[in-house]
Amino acid sequence: MQAFTKLTGIAAPLPKANVDTDQIIPARFLKSISRLGFGKNLFANFRYEEDGSENLDFVLNQEPYRRAEVLIAFENFGCGSSREHAPWALLDFGIRCVIAPDFADIFHNNCFKNGVLPVRLPREICEKLMEDTKMGGNARISVDLERQVVVRPNGEEIPFQIDPLRRHLMLNGLDDIDQTMQHAPAIDGFEARQRAAQPWLYA
Repeated sequence: MQAFTKLTGIAAPLPKANVDTDQIIPARFLKSISRLGFGKNLFANFRYEEDGSENLDFVLNQEPYRRAEVLIAFENFGCGSSREHAPWALLDFGIRCVIAPDFADIFHNNCFKNGVLPVRLPREICEKLMEDTKMGGNARISVDLERQVVVRPNGEEIPFQIDPLRRHLMLNGLDDIDQTMQHAPAIDGFEARQRAAQPWLYA
């Protein structure tokens, strides 16, 4: 998993509450267990017309937001089914951070496991950040996980809090498997002792 330390990128506004995982990545596209390739179908029902052409009214089909790395939304982002494909699609598109007042629990957990940073900020702050996005290509927001601050284009710093363990894992690019493998010597030692004491378990 790619480490997340500090990101400065274009921010895109999505002024919607209760954006569910089927809106993030519709069920008809869940045909692969690979994490790659879902970005083109991120928000497909919003991004594309019935004939497959782009809906130019949707923010991610507009410049400069096609290159957004930060998404700003409203309450209960990621609700609905528990599909892990939702953070996969965000990451494959290029979005590494979602800022919202709150998130559905399972989606929130899945983000940390896949390298997408979910940042909780009050509704009024999200509204200010959405105003900042109207600056277009100049709407670059910095998200500093080491210092736990979001920096607006005007330089104002807004603090946020992340669970210390999750912060450590994100800063070091450690998913669940990586975290386990940090204890590989202890695991190997236990297995060696067990093999010697209870060889029949390995027969």
